[in-house]
Amino acid sequence: MLVRYFAAARAAAGFEEEKFELPAGATVADLLEAVLAVERAVPPAGTPPLPRILSRSSFLLNEVAVRDHSTVLGPDDVVDVLPPFAGG
Repeated sequence: MLVRYFAAARAAAGFEEEKFELPAGATVADLLEAVLAVERAVPPAGTPPLPRILSRSSFLLNEVAVRDHSTVLGPDDVVDVLPPFAGG
């Protein structure tokens, strides 16, 4: 599956997207654990660490909001990480 990072999540992750291969039946929660297990460089000064950003982010699964982290993912799914945005 593909994870795409936006805004502060992109800065903390160090890139715009990455691919993960998880076993059948993996959930959004499993994917987030896999994301956090990747060793990353220290984010730029002023950027919160990725675990903090993920804890406050919204997620889209194939462009549809997903709030239930027990949602099962498929191998071709795309998950977007959307941190809170300032402004209106």
